[in-house]
Amino acid sequence: MWLWLGVGVVLGIVLAISVLAWVVFILLRWRYLEHVIRIFQEKPIFIIPKGQPSAQAQDISFRTVDGLTLCGCYIRTSAHKRRGLILFGLEYGSNRWSCLPYCENLVANGFDVFSFECRNQGDSDHQPGYEPLQWATDHDVADFQAALNYLKSRSDGEQAGIGFFGISKGGSAGLLAAAQDPYVRCFVTDGIFATHTTMVPYMQRWIAIYSDHYLIQALLPTCFYNWMGHAALRRLSRERGCRFPHLEHAMRKLSPRPLLMIHGGSDTYIKPDMARTLFKRAGSPKEFWLVEGAKHNQAIQVAAEEYQERVLQFFLEHLAEIKSPSERNPTQKTSPSSPAVASRFSW
Repeated sequence: MWLWLGVGVVLGIVLAISVLAWVVFILLRWRYLEHVIRIFQEKPIFIIPKGQPSAQAQDISFRTVDGLTLCGCYIRTSAHKRRGLILFGLEYGSNRWSCLPYCENLVANGFDVFSFECRNQGDSDHQPGYEPLQWATDHDVADFQAALNYLKSRSDGEQAGIGFFGISKGGSAGLLAAAQDPYVRCFVTDGIFATHTTMVPYMQRWIAIYSDHYLIQALLPTCFYNWMGHAALRRLSRERGCRFPHLEHAMRKLSPRPLLMIHGGSDTYIKPDMARTLFKRAGSPKEFWLVEGAKHNQAIQVAAEEYQERVLQFFLEHLAEIKSPSERNPTQKTSPSSPAVASRFSW
């Protein structure tokens, strides 16, 4: 009898704690969900690069499955032989010509490059009622899928597959599309980020701004922030008419295709730890290059020639069809030296 009484008391305490925890969670959600949603929709303050049209590029337009016309540019290599084709993913808000500083060395050394503007960006069609944010949406993924279909349809396309080179949001959206399409054979990204692995650390860090209950802050488990993040994304999806896919899940689907992930060591928007957490989700072969001193999307300015050389060598190794010693040493070659201090991790 006493045993059953003790068990009943324990069960009652557990039930009471569970109910109390749910009440606390619901109250916190009611109080802080609006803050999470507002912060998620705030646009970052930085200068968005805008490139100038190039005479060597071919203006392209193609259609999405839902009937929008997207604008792009196809840049042919100036080398005597094409070594491959690379799809370029633009950073948030930039135009199709902003790919040129990233890709001039690739074009000079045998690679064609195709860059395009997603819907509601640049000269591409605008979808009524849709306002892009810096986060990748299902609309961005659909636009990248349309770009892949366009490249497959070209008479001069690469039947064996292409490479992908993406910056920030464009890198994230491109990986989400490429994860489902083996036509993309290898990936280079710079400054990519995912919704979940970015939101949760910021929520844990900044909750003190909106709460002075330090005991609650200390006791809140990570699962609460996960729950709050998912709730915010569901709400935003309904309000904005789009979904925010999880790049975390897509990273696992890239392997065994090679990945080079570049990130700025002084990135204050997407912290290096966030990038490493995302990188760990990818399978081998993969490489993480942290460019010390580089802010978000500034690795190419800081690492300069080394940046160009590493990207070129990656595509020569994993995309170029001809890999003889003579072909692996391009005639127009950048110097491997760089003023940047870079950390490199390989798995």
